[in-house]
Amino acid sequence: MSDFETVPVGDVPADAKILDVREDYEWVAGHAEGALHIPLDQIPARLDELDPDDDLYVICRTGGRSYRAVQWLVGQGYTATNIAGGMDMWFETGRPMVSENGLKPVVL
Repeated sequence: MSDFETVPVGDVPADAKILDVREDYEWVAGHAEGALHIPLDQIPARLDELDPDDDLYVICRTGGRSYRAVQWLVGQGYTATNIAGGMDMWFETGRPMVSENGLKPVVL
């Protein structure tokens, strides 16, 4: 049993603080509008970029990396929620996305 919550994409509030833990090439191709990007392996070194008072919603492509990130963040005293289905479900449900490459956003 986990010590944190996992929610479906539809339960993520429109004003949620989203942390995207995917790799750079995935982020460039498409991500949730307004999300913060810190690849999973960089989170410990970049922890000061996160506000411990924020309720974070963490996303990756399908939910595995975000699960691990949430597990670690909660262990550090942060409030973090895993987004089930990740960017695949975000895209499928038509939630707002942007890209960094000028092309139509896609999920890689």
